[in-house]
Amino acid sequence: MSGPSELLGPPIADKRQLVAFHEAGNKPLAAWRVGTEHEKFVFRRTDLKRVPYDGPDGIGALLHGMMRFGWQPVLEKGNVIALSNDARCSITLEPGGQFELSGAPLETIHQTCSEVHEHLRQVREICAELGLGMLGLGFDPLSRRDEVPWMPKGRYRIMRDYMPKRGRLGLDMMLRTCTVQANLDYESESDMVTKFRVGLALQPVAVALFANSPFIEGRPVSYQSYRSHVWTDTDPDRCGTLPFVFEDGFGFERYVDYMLDVPMYFVYRDGNYIDASGQSFRDFMAGRLPALPGELPRLGDWADHLTTAFPEVRLKTYLEMRGADGGPWARLCALPALWVGLLYDGMALAAAADLIADWSADEREQMRRDVPRLGLDAPHRSRTLRDIALEVLDIARDGLTRRARRDAAGEDETHFLDPLFQIARSGRNAAAELVEDYRGRWAGDIRRVYEDYAY
Repeated sequence: MSGPSELLGPPIADKRQLVAFHEAGNKPLAAWRVGTEHEKFVFRRTDLKRVPYDGPDGIGALLHGMMRFGWQPVLEKGNVIALSNDARCSITLEPGGQFELSGAPLETIHQTCSEVHEHLRQVREICAELGLGMLGLGFDPLSRRDEVPWMPKGRYRIMRDYMPKRGRLGLDMMLRTCTVQANLDYESESDMVTKFRVGLALQPVAVALFANSPFIEGRPVSYQSYRSHVWTDTDPDRCGTLPFVFEDGFGFERYVDYMLDVPMYFVYRDGNYIDASGQSFRDFMAGRLPALPGELPRLGDWADHLTTAFPEVRLKTYLEMRGADGGPWARLCALPALWVGLLYDGMALAAAADLIADWSADEREQMRRDVPRLGLDAPHRSRTLRDIALEVLDIARDGLTRRARRDAAGEDETHFLDPLFQIARSGRNAAAELVEDYRGRWAGDIRRVYEDYAY
């Protein structure tokens, strides 16, 4: 999750200022970039337990160790709670210490993969010294919720208290899930709308292809992506498939209206998180926020508020594709390749938009509900999601081919989709492989996942 915004700007009293914030994300095609974020569970190799912040082998020590590579500390109440560098990268902490690289906005997937591999090299070096490991699954396969330590970040205290009021699984989302996501640009409001609709409608395809969380507390469950299921019972005010995105007239203003109706979590002032949970940003704009009576919000408050909604696709000054489970290192580059192939080539985007054009809101929602359990076998009309995934991957491959972004060896970006084609053609995703390993060569010993699937 994001840290507090440093944006200030004039007081906000008019909704038009918020619309302009999102309009400022409009970029010409030549300026489009892709950012990739991926989270990992940090565990002790001696006992496989999740790692607290404090201690000689804690998350704090891990962050301090990473500073030898030029990372600069971000402090909160004297604790290093994030790192940043000159390349517009950051390392942040999820509530349970999940270790996240928020990658720089880059021109090609080749650059993304180089970034991923350098990050892997760095974390392996520090983890080896501290006796730690990192695991890429969508849901913690072993730890109970009460066994996961909380990180010392003020926003997480507020969320921890508020989450149980709105859903049964919000704390699991905070403590026991990991994702990989891609952040992409748009050229105009109409371009944003098309990409938003395609991203939302096809998010179940990403869930199925990247499904990687079939275990809870040491045993298999009936979900291929339990992480994806968790989001269906986290908070109905701020999660979901956003049917209004497909309505006539959708644009920046309609998304602003949606966010104005999402209850707040906090306001950040002078290094402190002020609890505003359940309060209204509309009241804030009128100077009637109970947490800060008489004060008006700034752009930084809006930027912070945007991070507290968790739909399947999220709008900031770019679009975030948020459906996929975290997974093996070799597949981290496949997620941005999928979405760049679909959304950054005009012909591919048009083909994807045609594919989903007549899907109804009920059909989209049913796919969203079915896919965490059924994965590629989820039905859609007379087909399965596997059939749709193969069609989507063909569209994405053609888009990457036309992009023709080549590395030093002359290879384009299409090969990053190879792991996804293998999954779709075989009908076997990582979740199926994990359960097969558990029932077969692991003989029911979940601890083997920390050997076979650690980075």
